[in-house]
Amino acid sequence: MKNNIFIIGAGGVAHVVAHKLASAPHMLGNLHIASRTIGKCDAIVASIRARSGVQMAGQVQTHLLDAFDIAATMDLIVRTRASIVVNVGPSFLNMAVLRACIETGAAYIDTAVHEDPDKVCEQPPWYANHEWTHRAECERRGITAILGAGFDPGVVNAYVALAAQDHFDTLQTVDIIDVNCGSHDKYFATNFNAEINLREFIGKVWTWQKGQWTSHEMFEISRTDELPIVGRQKTYLTGHDEIHSLSSRFPQADIRFWMGFNDRYIAVFDVLKNLGLLSEKPVTMADGANVVPLQLVKAVLPDPMSLAPGYTGKTFIGALITGIKDGRVGEILLYNTCDHAACFAEIGSQAISYTAGVPAAAAALLVARGDWNVHRMVNVEQLPPRLFLGLIAEMGLPTLFCDQAHHAAAAES
Repeated sequence: MKNNIFIIGAGGVAHVVAHKLASAPHMLGNLHIASRTIGKCDAIVASIRARSGVQMAGQVQTHLLDAFDIAATMDLIVRTRASIVVNVGPSFLNMAVLRACIETGAAYIDTAVHEDPDKVCEQPPWYANHEWTHRAECERRGITAILGAGFDPGVVNAYVALAAQDHFDTLQTVDIIDVNCGSHDKYFATNFNAEINLREFIGKVWTWQKGQWTSHEMFEISRTDELPIVGRQKTYLTGHDEIHSLSSRFPQADIRFWMGFNDRYIAVFDVLKNLGLLSEKPVTMADGANVVPLQLVKAVLPDPMSLAPGYTGKTFIGALITGIKDGRVGEILLYNTCDHAACFAEIGSQAISYTAGVPAAAAALLVARGDWNVHRMVNVEQLPPRLFLGLIAEMGLPTLFCDQAHHAAAAES
């Protein structure tokens, strides 16, 4: 029996998920795309149909939907007979879409931890504040829920699981490194939803070190690494979704996330923050209108989809892992690099959306063929990593490996 798949969201990541699922008709039935802006859904369908070699076995249909409306989402899942829901809308939607899936029996997949619009950088662990409160219910009702099935979180979680399975008896440190070495020629832009992107860096930086949560300020600690393909790169310690699940599964390891920022991004970010323009709290204007400063900033920045044409350069995302095997300390680097221009040539995407969307599509295919249809709630590191990594390699994101990692690991304050 083929599975109808329901994609929620119509941004850059949804564009990639839809293209990749449309190219796997032998596993799927009908494909449905829903958003509050149906014109964006229609544009994705037009892009799929414009590319030669893509032939869906079933239909591709679009729907108008406010996914915060749980009843409306449930109704659409039932009417489309969708067995798998891929939630790639803003992470504010997660709990509403998850509830709709639990009530209808559909499998649920997302790419990031839930965010409460009224709370920035909640106390850790973030998954325990939201999604994990429904783990017992999912298991009791036999609902498959795959959390964080993008790249980071997602693929990097599989890297850590693979290291624990095949390379080490005990993990000691996990340093996830994410660098975008691309250029889009805009003065300032974010590569995905600006409201979500900027919220990541407003509050405290939470990492898991020495068996406990440790906080720092944003841009307080940096490091420089000599990385394969992209060369010498400076990154900053920041908090990120995958730390919150990996620390639960591998509590003995120090787990940190490092992201690259150029000087202009930091300068603009600091100005916006110091002026109060990154606040999630509404302010009242002279005419009585309420405006959320962060949403205003999002509105004036370029649409991330618009960055794809002319985007050049590569991304690097990897996990630098140390551990003990047979009493000896070792180090490995598992990573992927992705080319912006190549992604655009293939499906009209930029590499940031591509690296998040391909794994989500792969997760849907793994659920559809039964390998990941586990009838409970899991994070990616709880699932067999080789199945996932092998499939995303076939779909355009191969995993590369170094057993002697190229890096200059000293932290800088």
